[in-house]
Amino acid sequence: MDTLGVVVNPIAGMGGRVGLKGTDGKVAEARRRGAEPRAPERAVEALEALARRRPDLTLYAAAGPMGEDAARAAGYDPEVVYEPSCVAGDGSEGSEDDETNDHGDSSETSADDTKAAVRAFLERGVDLVLFVGGDGTAVDVAEVLSEADGERETPMLGVPAGVKIYSSVFGVTPTDAGRIAAEFDRVEDREVNDIDEDAYREGEVQAELRAVVPVPVASGVQSSKQLSSGSVDALAEGFADEVEPETTYVFGPGSTVGAIESALGIDPSPLGVDVWRDGEVLARDASESEILAVLEEPAVIVVSPIGGQGFVFGRGNHQISPAVIERADIEVVASDDKLDGVGQLRVDTDDEAVDESLRGWMHVRTGRFTTRLLKVV
Repeated sequence: MDTLGVVVNPIAGMGGRVGLKGTDGKVAEARRRGAEPRAPERAVEALEALARRRPDLTLYAAAGPMGEDAARAAGYDPEVVYEPSCVAGDGSEGSEDDETNDHGDSSETSADDTKAAVRAFLERGVDLVLFVGGDGTAVDVAEVLSEADGERETPMLGVPAGVKIYSSVFGVTPTDAGRIAAEFDRVEDREVNDIDEDAYREGEVQAELRAVVPVPVASGVQSSKQLSSGSVDALAEGFADEVEPETTYVFGPGSTVGAIESALGIDPSPLGVDVWRDGEVLARDASESEILAVLEEPAVIVVSPIGGQGFVFGRGNHQISPAVIERADIEVVASDDKLDGVGQLRVDTDDEAVDESLRGWMHVRTGRFTTRLLKVV
């Protein structure tokens, strides 16, 4: 590979820690809740990993926060091939809704800007499109690639930064994505999936296959999320029987943890985070700040790995931030069927020290009395 185009969705993932489960049409609300941009730092991390291996690459980028800034921070001198109107117009910081954009705000970049940048990359014959965002950004990139002439299929690779990451086109971590971009020598077809954010916020996953695209092949590319799960009744009943008094429980999203909550008499928020202690729900569908406001030690975080990916933290539960993790013990729960499809566990908290502290062997509760050892990598 000699040339690469990089495009960043500047506010991808902002809705995660503040409990919005995405930023479709929710940019202002995310900011009102104190959300901080996540994608720019992850873009720099990926591009630094790339630069350590391929400092000689010709790199094309969209202007400002859509790629140029991260490329320069990583040591590249990119050729800017597209400038969104919000950057050209008044210099205000651009951003793009995670997954689909609100075109009504002229200070925000849009899905159209992402697509225009990718078209500019293709005009210059790039060998790879590296994008930073979530599933919706992946859909935007894939749409342009599928529109292009079929004689030359340009591969794409994602740096995970969104809340929703159901597609198999992303590196497991930003560093993995940078390494893969530098070293790959073949590609294979992978799925781009997206889900309805409004339905997601109501606790319903409505996934749709949106495209099949060429993606670099490497061990650090994640698989698609599996949407099914086995029975966890025995696991839930066993856990509920053993809850400790005067202990704060932080229940992560998902049906497995939801079954435990139901066994405790809690009406779970299926895709949110609930905090419970001594029979009382202290926070429901909570943001990071709401969790920290009621978190008293001793505390236990209860999470289940994402099926098919194995992520314990960093996919769909950004509200359980490093600050929360550092104040609690961790209990991982999953059915044997789910673990059979995972093989190993992963973490991606945006804090390398916290990630490192979580790596190693971990007991996963699989039933009323049974556990399995899995390695966090």
